[in-house]
Amino acid sequence: MIVHQILVGGMENFTYVLADEKTKKGIVIDPSWDLDRVDKAVRADGIKIELIVNTHHHYDHTTGNEEMARMTGAPIAQHELSELPHERTLRDGDTIEFGSCSARVIHTPGHSTDGICLLADGKLVTGDTLFVGGCGRVDFPGGSARVLYKSLFEVLARLDGSTEVLPGHDYGATPTSTMEQERRTSPYLQAKSEDEFAAMLGQ
Repeated sequence: MIVHQILVGGMENFTYVLADEKTKKGIVIDPSWDLDRVDKAVRADGIKIELIVNTHHHYDHTTGNEEMARMTGAPIAQHELSELPHERTLRDGDTIEFGSCSARVIHTPGHSTDGICLLADGKLVTGDTLFVGGCGRVDFPGGSARVLYKSLFEVLARLDGSTEVLPGHDYGATPTSTMEQERRTSPYLQAKSEDEFAAMLGQ
């Protein structure tokens, strides 16, 4: 699988392009700024974008939606709890197919009610649910430390340790990590209880 991790904008966002190496069919995840960089990566590999996917509705992950849709002709996909315009509705456990590749939708609320992660070929695009050495804020509308605790500890932390973490922002010591590395080193994943975790996030 082809993976492009593209640093964009002034908030250290990552936009991702995932594509099937054989068919060159692919998806764009979280287009926001610097769409010319995304387009350059797509064109360099001859990728045909079939879907635009947002990990959640916050503007720094969605502001490029309409322009990217115009550039590619691809529809926009978001979780069913998103109130933003989209053509395809995603639910937990859904599969997004592109060529011979596929990505599984994992609903991970907490940073936002509509937050999702995408698991494709051992790579986990985490949006703002999990960062390298950190996790998403919970002080926005719909945010909840206790809900995020469940998403992190009861869902993501149970994935195979070799799963590569591809975060929504370049906030860590490295641009990517693994679930094993995060379980061992992230202070947020060291919390001994839901109460302790919530306290760490000020709730």
